[in-house]
Amino acid sequence: MPVAPHVLAHAADPAARDRVALRTPERSRTYAALAADVRAGSTHLGATGTRPGDLVAVSLPDPLDCLTAVLAVDHLGATPLVCDPSWPRAHRAEVLRTLAPRTFVEVPLPRGTGPAAGFPAPGRAPEPGDLAWAGFSSGSTGRPRAVVRTRASWAGSFDDVTRLVDLTPADTVLVPGPLASSLYCFAAVHALAVGAGVYLTRTPAATTTALARCDVVHLVPQVLDDVLAAVAAGAPSRLRHAVVGGASLPAGARARAAALGVDVLAYYGAVELSFVAYDPDGSGLRPFPGVELDVRPLPAASVGEVWVRSPWVSRGYLARATGPLRRDGAWSTVGDLADPLPPDGGALVLRGRGDGAILTGGSTVVPEDVEVVLRAVPGVRDVVVLGTAHRRLGAVVSAVVECDDRPGLRAHLERVARGALAPAQRPRRWYGTRALPRTPSGKPARGAVSEALGGADPASAGLEPLR
Repeated sequence: MPVAPHVLAHAADPAARDRVALRTPERSRTYAALAADVRAGSTHLGATGTRPGDLVAVSLPDPLDCLTAVLAVDHLGATPLVCDPSWPRAHRAEVLRTLAPRTFVEVPLPRGTGPAAGFPAPGRAPEPGDLAWAGFSSGSTGRPRAVVRTRASWAGSFDDVTRLVDLTPADTVLVPGPLASSLYCFAAVHALAVGAGVYLTRTPAATTTALARCDVVHLVPQVLDDVLAAVAAGAPSRLRHAVVGGASLPAGARARAAALGVDVLAYYGAVELSFVAYDPDGSGLRPFPGVELDVRPLPAASVGEVWVRSPWVSRGYLARATGPLRRDGAWSTVGDLADPLPPDGGALVLRGRGDGAILTGGSTVVPEDVEVVLRAVPGVRDVVVLGTAHRRLGAVVSAVVECDDRPGLRAHLERVARGALAPAQRPRRWYGTRALPRTPSGKPARGAVSEALGGADPASAGLEPLR
């Protein structure tokens, strides 16, 4: 992780060393204590055979232990691979088999027992080209693939994010999701680089309690809804800024946040590309600093494919894995779709992931276009739209709606679809579920939904025909 040197520098600063660096509902560590832990963990890893440049898998359920171990790996000069501790052991073993990490950390590393300066500094001076972080990406579909990033591709964007969020060392940043998600991991390490505090939570109840002690939160739209609902219901909060990634904002979310005194910075990116575009005020997505955008036309389609030229793009996948990341010289894409860019350099309008497009009866349907209409219907908490096989049409549009039992909801959704969607876009099959499966970052897990619909018994996966 590209911030171990920052943590040690804060620990050596008399004005910062006693500031709380990491906090969970159960415990906390100052910068001085964290630096001592990082050096002790790094020394332990070196003594057990880990060397600079090695790949080190880290899978720890406690986020404070996990982040400390990741920093220790970075301090040693090795590459931390952040795993999802909720994976079943057999699944984790299969995923890691082809990656062959040199070391696997699944128990907390030794803590420091004295001042950080008392431990030798193993490894070598960090370099911008070091492979400083690796994490898994399957987006919302597919098998996890390990993406590796250089130190510069992380740390180089820190100043821009600090400026956009107006983050200071006096602030505390709330990280309400697993560090296996690059969105949440970036939020934590960026805050540590600035010298701010990081509050790590794992449950909605803990997140609500933490609002009273946090100034900035990084999250996905689904969690933003929960946070705003908690604040509106009277939960004590000192939040002033929400940084939202992962999907488009629900209608009205920015206005709801503003009414509660919370500014919203929305952004679009991908694990492979990092930051691509941002929207600080609702005027639309514009290129993130340092990023050039191009929307390249696709044959027989009104939308194009988003390509970026950026210093923040990842090195690629480990173990020669294949995935959506493609390159054309200095340009890269993961296949996301967007409207053609206006000649005057206007906003980027996203239309979803290219590999999720539904081909039905000769028409191409972008699921996100349908979802944004259905998600606005009262009683719908969230919705996933995808294609399911059809003998004559190839595929038909199917909607899986997260909702409580509500008589007449399907009829209402069909009326809305008839009024707002083209015939090819209207779902032909409707399913309801109490809770959609989700990725570690909180986004709907489209792959899991697709697998459930394609199985012999969707009801066994909690999907029932919507009535």
